[in-house]
Amino acid sequence: MAFPINRPRRLRASAGIRTLVRETVLSPADFVLPLFIRPGKGEKRPIGSMPGHFQWSVDTVVGPAKEAAKLGVPAVILFGIPEKKDAKASGAYAKDGIVQRAARAIKDAVPGLVVMADLCFCEYTDHGHCGIIRKSKDGFILDNDPTLDLVAKTALSQAAAGFDVVAPSGMADGQVGAIRAALDGGGFKDTPILAYAVKYSSAFYGPFRDAAESPPAFGDRSTYQMDPANWREAMREAALDVAEGADMLMVKPGLPYLDVLSAVRERFGLPTAAYSVSGEYAMVKAAGKMGWMDEKRTALEVLTSIKRAGADFMLTYHALEAARWLGA
Repeated sequence: MAFPINRPRRLRASAGIRTLVRETVLSPADFVLPLFIRPGKGEKRPIGSMPGHFQWSVDTVVGPAKEAAKLGVPAVILFGIPEKKDAKASGAYAKDGIVQRAARAIKDAVPGLVVMADLCFCEYTDHGHCGIIRKSKDGFILDNDPTLDLVAKTALSQAAAGFDVVAPSGMADGQVGAIRAALDGGGFKDTPILAYAVKYSSAFYGPFRDAAESPPAFGDRSTYQMDPANWREAMREAALDVAEGADMLMVKPGLPYLDVLSAVRERFGLPTAAYSVSGEYAMVKAAGKMGWMDEKRTALEVLTSIKRAGADFMLTYHALEAARWLGA
């Protein structure tokens, strides 16, 4: 007896059937909203290269945090722009630093929202690099061990301010271990670490430099961020962070590195995130504005592809818009 021909298109014939058999389902619960905090009061400064995003002051940032919670977005991550910058990034670990104050304000206003702390120094240093630097025969180098001292100090300051998650992104060797030791020794054993385990030296970060006011004053970050050509190195970086005590792993950027994201999720089994970065957002926004692409369809397709590749959650600048679209 001959079997009938299998016709996959039968399962695509209507919207209802497509929904029924859909393998990857996107929801607002998959998103983390990045927020930029600046000094002042009543501030809501537009970010030119990231339409729809703003630099918020501590008093106004409560607004988008409340909106995120209302839309079902479970978490935000904070980036700070201090009043003053210096070579040792002192604003990053100040007790009353910009993100420390913002975290307290958000936790008071929206107690159930998860508030994550990006732990990096590029926004806080006067040279725009992600730690202590020193001269070398090639110009400069990130001075790793002194940077780890500041990493540990900053993690303690962030945990004390009420952050639910500490997320180190500077790619200093040993940063996860330094943070875990500092948190455990400082009474914060239950504070999890979301490690930016695989962070590439990417052209897709361009608009973020405007948002965080953090372009390097000289050189670039290729001596401590990863070469975009490398896959095996990504596995080594993630393995080191797992061994040092990371609770969650992140791949950054998202869309250009879906192969890496999938491998990290499969190999290590920890909750795995992807950061759909500013350049990814800006491209979709620009193409949508010009009428070259449908912004809603494109953005949701990008985010679905990231989840399909293995992300348990994703940091995305489309978080609020996507949550509205999905709830419509």
